[in-house]
Amino acid sequence: MYRILIVEDDDKIAGILQEYLEKYGYEAARTTDYKHIKDAFLQHNPELVLLDINLPSYDGFYWCRQIRTVSSVPILFMSARVGEMDQIMAIENGGDDYITKPFHSEVVMAKIKSALRRAYGEYAQVQTGRELTELNGLFVDRTRSSAEWQGRKVDLSRNELLLLDLLLKQAGEVVPRERLLEALWDDIDFVDDNTLTVNVTRVRKKLEELGIMRAIKTVRGQGYRLQSSWEGEE
Repeated sequence: MYRILIVEDDDKIAGILQEYLEKYGYEAARTTDYKHIKDAFLQHNPELVLLDINLPSYDGFYWCRQIRTVSSVPILFMSARVGEMDQIMAIENGGDDYITKPFHSEVVMAKIKSALRRAYGEYAQVQTGRELTELNGLFVDRTRSSAEWQGRKVDLSRNELLLLDLLLKQAGEVVPRERLLEALWDDIDFVDDNTLTVNVTRVRKKLEELGIMRAIKTVRGQGYRLQSSWEGEE
Protein backbone atom coordinates (compact mmCIF):
# COMPACT_ATOMS: atom_id res chain seq x y z
CA MET A 1 0.00 0.00 0.00
CA TYR A 2 1.43 3.36 -1.03
CA ARG A 3 1.36 6.16 1.52
CA ILE A 4 0.52 9.63 0.21
CA LEU A 5 0.99 12.84 2.16
CA ILE A 6 -1.57 15.60 1.57
CA VAL A 7 -0.37 19.16 2.19
CA GLU A 8 -3.44 21.31 1.57
CA ASP A 9 -4.73 24.10 3.83
CA ASP A 10 -8.26 23.97 2.44
CA ASP A 11 -9.84 21.44 4.78
CA LYS A 12 -12.66 20.59 2.37
CA ILE A 13 -10.30 19.85 -0.53
CA ALA A 14 -7.96 17.89 1.72
CA GLY A 15 -10.89 15.82 2.99
CA ILE A 16 -12.07 15.03 -0.53
CA LEU A 17 -8.57 13.97 -1.57
CA GLN A 18 -8.16 11.78 1.50
CA GLU A 19 -11.53 10.13 0.88
CA TYR A 20 -10.70 9.31 -2.74
CA LEU A 21 -7.21 8.05 -1.92
CA GLU A 22 -8.52 5.69 0.73
CA LYS A 23 -11.31 4.58 -1.60
CA TYR A 24 -8.69 3.47 -4.12
CA GLY A 25 -6.64 1.62 -1.53
CA TYR A 26 -3.97 4.18 -0.69
CA GLU A 27 -2.91 5.20 2.79
CA ALA A 28 -3.56 8.93 3.08
CA ALA A 29 -1.86 11.15 5.65
CA ARG A 30 -2.56 14.84 6.23
CA THR A 31 -0.62 17.56 7.96
CA THR A 32 -1.92 20.87 9.24
CA ASP A 33 1.37 22.08 10.71
CA TYR A 34 2.35 24.32 7.82
CA LYS A 35 5.48 25.60 9.56
CA HIS A 36 7.08 22.15 9.77
CA ILE A 37 6.13 20.38 6.55
CA LYS A 38 9.57 18.81 6.08
CA ASP A 39 9.29 17.30 9.56
CA ALA A 40 5.86 15.93 8.67
CA PHE A 41 7.31 14.39 5.52
CA LEU A 42 10.08 12.68 7.49
CA GLN A 43 7.57 11.46 10.07
CA HIS A 44 5.12 9.95 7.57
CA ASN A 45 7.77 8.80 5.04
CA PRO A 46 5.32 8.81 2.09
CA GLU A 47 5.87 7.45 -1.42
CA LEU A 48 4.20 10.54 -2.96
CA VAL A 49 3.25 14.07 -1.91
CA LEU A 50 0.29 16.20 -2.97
CA LEU A 51 1.48 19.74 -2.32
CA ASP A 52 -0.52 22.95 -2.50
CA ILE A 53 1.34 26.07 -3.61
CA ASN A 54 -0.52 28.69 -1.58
CA LEU A 55 0.29 27.78 2.01
CA PRO A 56 0.68 29.79 5.22
CA SER A 57 4.20 30.92 6.18
CA TYR A 58 6.09 29.48 3.19
CA ASP A 59 4.71 28.45 -0.20
CA GLY A 60 4.78 25.02 -1.76
CA PHE A 61 7.82 25.83 -3.88
CA TYR A 62 9.86 26.36 -0.72
CA TRP A 63 8.66 23.12 0.88
CA CYS A 64 9.29 21.16 -2.30
CA ARG A 65 12.92 22.30 -2.24
CA GLN A 66 13.14 21.28 1.42
CA ILE A 67 11.77 17.81 0.72
CA ARG A 68 14.17 17.43 -2.20
CA THR A 69 17.10 17.71 0.23
CA VAL A 70 16.10 14.35 1.73
CA SER A 71 14.09 12.51 -0.92
CA SER A 72 13.23 12.17 -4.60
CA VAL A 73 9.68 10.85 -4.13
CA PRO A 74 7.12 12.15 -6.65
CA ILE A 75 5.68 15.55 -5.71
CA LEU A 76 2.50 16.72 -7.42
CA PHE A 77 1.70 20.41 -7.07
CA MET A 78 -1.90 21.57 -6.72
CA SER A 79 -2.91 25.17 -7.36
CA ALA A 80 -5.62 27.48 -8.69
CA ARG A 81 -2.87 29.30 -10.57
CA VAL A 82 -3.11 28.53 -14.27
CA GLY A 83 -0.24 30.60 -15.62
CA GLU A 84 2.55 28.88 -17.52
CA MET A 85 5.18 30.51 -15.30
CA ASP A 86 3.71 28.86 -12.20
CA GLN A 87 3.89 25.47 -13.87
CA ILE A 88 7.47 26.14 -14.95
CA MET A 89 8.39 27.16 -11.40
CA ALA A 90 6.79 23.98 -10.07
CA ILE A 91 9.04 21.84 -12.25
CA GLU A 92 12.13 23.96 -11.64
CA ASN A 93 11.61 23.71 -7.88
CA GLY A 94 11.55 19.92 -8.00
CA GLY A 95 7.93 19.03 -8.74
CA ASP A 96 6.92 16.10 -10.96
CA ASP A 97 3.48 17.26 -12.11
CA TYR A 98 1.02 20.13 -11.80
CA ILE A 99 -2.70 19.87 -11.09
CA THR A 100 -4.89 22.95 -11.52
CA LYS A 101 -7.88 23.70 -9.33
CA PRO A 102 -10.75 23.08 -9.52
CA PHE A 103 -9.92 19.53 -10.51
CA HIS A 104 -11.75 16.30 -11.16
CA SER A 105 -10.86 13.65 -8.62
CA GLU A 106 -10.47 11.04 -11.36
CA VAL A 107 -7.84 13.21 -13.06
CA VAL A 108 -5.95 13.52 -9.78
CA MET A 109 -6.06 9.75 -9.28
CA ALA A 110 -4.82 9.14 -12.82
CA LYS A 111 -1.87 11.48 -12.29
CA ILE A 112 -1.07 9.82 -8.96
CA LYS A 113 -1.14 6.33 -10.49
CA SER A 114 1.05 7.48 -13.36
CA ALA A 115 3.62 9.06 -11.03
CA LEU A 116 3.74 5.95 -8.85
CA ARG A 117 4.20 3.69 -11.87
CA ARG A 118 7.09 5.82 -13.11
CA ALA A 119 8.73 5.86 -9.70
CA TYR A 120 8.16 2.34 -8.42
CA GLY A 121 6.17 0.25 -10.84
CA GLU A 122 6.06 -1.10 -14.35
CA TYR A 123 7.58 1.99 -15.99
CA ALA A 124 10.41 2.36 -13.50
CA GLN A 125 13.92 1.55 -14.58
CA VAL A 126 16.27 -0.12 -12.15
CA GLN A 127 16.57 2.10 -9.07
CA THR A 128 14.51 4.87 -10.66
CA GLY A 129 12.71 6.79 -7.90
CA ARG A 130 14.97 5.16 -5.31
CA GLU A 131 18.18 6.72 -4.12
CA LEU A 132 20.49 3.86 -3.18
CA THR A 133 23.96 3.70 -1.69
CA GLU A 134 25.65 0.27 -1.63
CA LEU A 135 28.73 -1.32 -0.08
CA ASN A 136 29.46 -5.04 0.18
CA GLY A 137 25.81 -5.89 -0.34
CA LEU A 138 24.56 -3.36 2.22
CA PHE A 139 21.98 -1.13 0.56
CA VAL A 140 20.81 2.15 2.08
CA ASP A 141 17.61 3.40 0.45
CA ARG A 142 17.28 7.13 1.05
CA THR A 143 13.85 7.31 -0.57
CA ARG A 144 12.34 4.68 1.70
CA SER A 145 14.53 5.35 4.74
CA SER A 146 15.68 1.77 5.09
CA ALA A 147 18.76 -0.45 5.02
CA GLU A 148 19.03 -4.02 3.74
CA TRP A 149 21.70 -6.72 3.89
CA GLN A 150 21.50 -10.39 2.98
CA GLY A 151 17.71 -10.46 2.96
CA ARG A 152 17.28 -8.59 6.23
CA LYS A 153 15.79 -5.10 6.30
CA VAL A 154 15.45 -2.37 8.93
CA ASP A 155 13.72 0.99 8.87
CA LEU A 156 15.83 4.04 9.66
CA SER A 157 14.94 7.30 11.36
CA ARG A 158 15.94 10.53 9.64
CA ASN A 159 19.15 10.88 11.65
CA GLU A 160 20.05 7.21 11.30
CA LEU A 161 19.57 7.46 7.55
CA LEU A 162 21.71 10.58 7.19
CA LEU A 163 24.51 9.19 9.35
CA LEU A 164 24.69 5.77 7.72
CA ASP A 165 24.44 7.18 4.20
CA LEU A 166 27.29 9.62 4.82
CA LEU A 167 29.50 6.99 6.46
CA LEU A 168 28.75 4.58 3.62
CA LYS A 169 29.74 7.10 0.96
CA GLN A 170 33.06 7.68 2.71
CA ALA A 171 33.67 4.09 3.76
CA GLY A 172 37.23 3.47 4.94
CA GLU A 173 37.75 7.17 5.70
CA VAL A 174 37.42 9.03 8.98
CA VAL A 175 34.41 11.32 8.85
CA PRO A 176 34.95 14.23 11.27
CA ARG A 177 32.39 14.71 14.02
CA GLU A 178 31.77 18.27 12.76
CA ARG A 179 30.86 16.94 9.30
CA LEU A 180 28.38 14.49 10.81
CA LEU A 181 26.88 17.16 13.04
CA GLU A 182 26.41 19.48 10.07
CA ALA A 183 24.65 16.71 8.15
CA LEU A 184 22.14 16.24 10.96
CA TRP A 185 21.54 19.75 12.27
CA ASP A 186 21.52 23.17 10.64
CA ASP A 187 23.02 24.95 13.66
CA ILE A 188 25.60 22.80 15.45
CA ASP A 189 26.43 25.50 18.01
CA PHE A 190 23.44 24.44 20.10
CA VAL A 191 23.85 20.67 19.74
CA ASP A 192 25.24 18.64 22.61
CA ASP A 193 28.14 16.54 21.34
CA ASN A 194 26.72 13.56 23.22
CA THR A 195 23.70 13.70 20.93
CA LEU A 196 25.85 12.57 18.02
CA THR A 197 27.23 9.71 20.10
CA VAL A 198 23.70 8.55 20.87
CA ASN A 199 22.74 8.64 17.20
CA VAL A 200 25.83 6.69 16.15
CA THR A 201 25.01 4.07 18.79
CA ARG A 202 21.54 3.72 17.30
CA VAL A 203 23.02 3.20 13.83
CA ARG A 204 25.32 0.50 15.23
CA LYS A 205 22.31 -1.27 16.71
CA LYS A 206 20.45 -1.12 13.40
CA LEU A 207 23.44 -2.68 11.64
CA GLU A 208 23.56 -5.39 14.30
CA GLU A 209 19.90 -6.14 13.58
CA LEU A 210 20.98 -6.81 10.00
CA GLY A 211 23.78 -9.07 11.24
CA ILE A 212 26.63 -6.60 10.63
CA MET A 213 28.92 -6.43 13.64
CA ARG A 214 31.54 -3.86 14.65
CA ALA A 215 31.35 -1.96 11.36
CA ILE A 216 31.58 1.59 12.75
CA LYS A 217 34.84 2.46 14.47
CA THR A 218 35.34 5.43 16.78
CA VAL A 219 38.51 7.38 16.01
CA ARG A 220 39.24 9.18 19.26
CA GLY A 221 39.40 12.95 18.92
CA GLN A 222 38.45 12.88 15.24
CA GLY A 223 35.23 11.15 14.30
CA TYR A 224 33.94 7.83 12.97
CA ARG A 225 34.93 5.43 10.22
CA LEU A 226 32.80 2.79 8.53
CA GLN A 227 34.99 -0.20 7.73
CA SER A 228 35.17 -1.03 4.03
CA SER A 229 34.63 -4.64 5.13
CA TRP A 230 33.08 -5.98 8.32
CA GLU A 231 32.32 -9.04 10.35
CA GLY A 232 28.99 -10.69 9.78
CA GLU A 233 26.91 -12.51 12.32
CA GLU A 234 28.09 -16.10 12.80
